[in-house]
Amino acid sequence: MKIAVMTDSTAYIPVETREKLGIHMVPLSVVFGDTSYQEEVDITTEEFYQKVRQAEELPKTSQPSIGYITSKLNELAADYDAVISIHLSSGISGTLQAVASAGEMVDGIKVYPYDSELSCMAQGFYVLEAVEMVKAGHTPEAIIDRFNEMKQSMRAYFMVDDLKNLQRGGRLNSAQAIVGSLLQVKPILHFVDKVIVPFEKIRTRKKALNRIIGLVEDDINKGKDLRVVVIHANCEHAAIELQKEIDEKSPTLDSSISYFGPVIGTHLGEGALGVAWYAK
Repeated sequence: MKIAVMTDSTAYIPVETREKLGIHMVPLSVVFGDTSYQEEVDITTEEFYQKVRQAEELPKTSQPSIGYITSKLNELAADYDAVISIHLSSGISGTLQAVASAGEMVDGIKVYPYDSELSCMAQGFYVLEAVEMVKAGHTPEAIIDRFNEMKQSMRAYFMVDDLKNLQRGGRLNSAQAIVGSLLQVKPILHFVDKVIVPFEKIRTRKKALNRIIGLVEDDINKGKDLRVVVIHANCEHAAIELQKEIDEKSPTLDSSISYFGPVIGTHLGEGALGVAWYAK
């Protein structure tokens, strides 16, 4: 059986990595006014943050159409028998459901949609695992079983500088945003039941980041061999510093840096930082 690996653009796996590993991608879009840009295709992350600073209103975001996904699956059906398709949380986007619906319309290829229940490079961890398992000759069912095992130890926490984007985008309710702004808190957020919710409210940025480092350290102290990624919204220097602090906690950590691209960056805002990890 020949198996393809597909994801959406919010995994933020760089194009050179996707090309090298043969990862297929369907893009979500950001819409400024009447103009739509497919992220990772029509607009870079750097261009996006510059454009947001100049825009009067936040852009909107949109998922790929079923027609677009159907066309992509038909292309894959020419060369593959099955596709493992990993997507951002179904609690914040309809992309997964669109892939599932498109898969029912396409002949010649079995589609295995998988809900990462989060996004960004935490979602990308599943994608990279799938690539390795396909190379090793595993079946789609075995790959899904491994995903479910990974999900048991997968953690992702992030901190935003400004709650307004999340509130305006409908990802956080108004009361939470107002209270957070009045108190000048730096809330730590995470995914619960596929949606973004507050984890803890902390008064300063440094204390919030230290709390996230502490959560990583808790898992290290349990003897877990972790794969960790620090994710940033156009603040790479801060991400590098955070990665250094985390690396000091264990000599065996496998750490990397990734980014919040246009679609997720629309909701989190510039300056957001996050850390995701799982037990290898």
